[in-house]
Amino acid sequence: MMCRAPSSNGNVFLMDNSNLEYWEVWYPAAAATGLHIARGLLDSTDSLLFHAAPDVITVEVTDEGGVRLAYGKDLKRTEMSPMCRLQRRDNEVTRQDCWPSDADVGSVVLLPGGEVGMLKKWWHADDEKEWRWEIEFYNSIR
Repeated sequence: MMCRAPSSNGNVFLMDNSNLEYWEVWYPAAAATGLHIARGLLDSTDSLLFHAAPDVITVEVTDEGGVRLAYGKDLKRTEMSPMCRLQRRDNEVTRQDCWPSDADVGSVVLLPGGEVGMLKKWWHADDEKEWRWEIEFYNSIR
């Protein structure tokens, strides 16, 4: 099964198998070799939000054939927040923890476990002790 995020206008992205990528997230500080957190298959992107990231993560982006496209090792938390933005620049992945804003509505979100969706709404209290959000999912069996 493939997880696909709908476009910002509500239409589903067209299937273009040549542009699909795996974004994998590991928690390297657990067990002997780390703990796998998420593996999402999605349209090619240079930026996505990741929910509930631990204090340190390692991220690998590959094509469907397993060829590494980008990598970020031991990316440390930059702020206490419910989301982090993973940004790909050339073959490197960086992490910036964040509190999403209205500008992030429409962004792709990767959840632990690998589900991929689109951020539809976001709100958080001024003291950052509570938040409410909506995410939309679209799934297709290939």
